[in-house]
Amino acid sequence: MFYEVELKSHIRVPPSLFGGDVKIAILKELSNQYENYISKDFGIIIAISSVVKIGEGIIIPDDGAAYYDTIFKVLTFKPELQEVVLGNISDITDFGAFLHIGPIDGMIHISQTMDDFVSFNRSGLLSGKESKRILKTKDSCRARIIAISYKNVNDPKIGLTMRQTCLGNLKWIEDDLKKKEKDLSKENIKEKGKK
Repeated sequence: MFYEVELKSHIRVPPSLFGGDVKIAILKELSNQYENYISKDFGIIIAISSVVKIGEGIIIPDDGAAYYDTIFKVLTFKPELQEVVLGNISDITDFGAFLHIGPIDGMIHISQTMDDFVSFNRSGLLSGKESKRILKTKDSCRARIIAISYKNVNDPKIGLTMRQTCLGNLKWIEDDLKKKEKDLSKENIKEKGKK
């Protein structure tokens, strides 16, 4: 899920940025310090959206830089359990597929790619034995988040599944819906024939 979160911090502005616009200097330092920062509480900070308030600057002896109490807003991506996400397959391996879901990739174990016996072939595809469905890189897919781990905060792990109704390759979902509509249409014709 994407959020806009308000944060407060002491922002260090080095002497090399003195003499210019303080807000621009603070924005630059906020970007350097917080963009792509990963936190279990906030998720992955994507960008600084705005500076809300800049307090008085103070200079710390032996440092020379100015520090400003700053309130600012950030855009974050914080994955949540059971959240349904859209993305594109970025890589396929013999143990599953990786789905690019914004600023991070989630992993879909081979057993969670489809309701079928799935095999990996040497050309980098996952294929279902009964359904004959194929999953390849760049396919657009819908998945559900089933596991989140911040064990290594700098490299969080996201586990995904596509083995539920209306999940999987968007092409498969579209084909399933067309088939259901066709089956319902046939059923309606049979019902009208009985009357």
